[in-house]
Amino acid sequence: MTRQGIAIGLLGVVVLATPAVAHDVDVTSVARIFLDELGEARYALSIVDTQVPQITDPRGVLPLRCEPVAPEDAEVEVTAGFVFQCETSLTADDVLTLPWALAGVVVLARWGDGSTATAYFRGRGGTVPVQMADLLGGFTSRLGVAATYLRLGAEHILLGVDHLLFVFGLLLLVQGFVPLVKTITAFTLAHSITLCASVLGLIPVDRAPIEAAIALSIILLAREIVMGQRGLVHLTHRKPWLVAFTFGLLHGLGFAGALGDIGLPQSAIPLALLFFNVGVEVGQLTFVLALIVLARALGRRRLAAVPRWEPALGYALGALATFWFFGRLPAIWGA
Repeated sequence: MTRQGIAIGLLGVVVLATPAVAHDVDVTSVARIFLDELGEARYALSIVDTQVPQITDPRGVLPLRCEPVAPEDAEVEVTAGFVFQCETSLTADDVLTLPWALAGVVVLARWGDGSTATAYFRGRGGTVPVQMADLLGGFTSRLGVAATYLRLGAEHILLGVDHLLFVFGLLLLVQGFVPLVKTITAFTLAHSITLCASVLGLIPVDRAPIEAAIALSIILLAREIVMGQRGLVHLTHRKPWLVAFTFGLLHGLGFAGALGDIGLPQSAIPLALLFFNVGVEVGQLTFVLALIVLARALGRRRLAAVPRWEPALGYALGALATFWFFGRLPAIWGA
């Protein structure tokens, strides 16, 4: 097998080995937690994502000087979580140890004085240690918010396989550096518009039909890749930037749904939104540059290593997207 064939085969293995459902905890491996200060040294820990295992032993999560409060004594109802009381208020030295084998957890803390803080904590060996220092101290700075949401945006796009495959399809379709820059810029501008509009409440987001429509957009793009190889030139080939902009509006709603799952700190919504979007672009550009470097390493100016590979990649892209599309349809009707 030629090295071109090996490279394309490895790309296919990576894509096909990735789960078909995007943006869920099962794929992103990032969960969201609320930590609310209820009163004097009393707190509520609420788990937003239902995919993560329930915490059956809260004592294993809490510092030694804290203990869970019985539901009948909690005074507040906590969904998928618990209330706990400590001998003294939580300090920067305290750690909550969440018993999950996840990539990380986003914690949104709402303190009794009305202030809020948000931080991302990485998983370590089957647990996710939540350092209170990051929520009580320096992380409340604007720099901390920016760094966390920049990282979350980049991780989201790099784990959002459907978005990456759409960008991959654009790279297969477009010829020439200038048209490629216009096309990627149009896609970026479009999904930035709908991401901001939906997060600010200007556009409602219904996750199920959006996810199905994103898969459908990849199917349509794959068809254009095959048609172009056959010499059938459509609007997609003449003005790829226009098609990228149109579908980018749809993909932006998908990003908004993911950001809605993560949540935004109420005290810094514009900053967090800006840097989440910047993180998405950083991840997207990293993916594009990696594919361009791969193509150049194979001695090609385009991603398809030899002409006959391009329709094959188009068919593979369409088949995978079709599988996703039909897999996501039942969620629209709540099945």
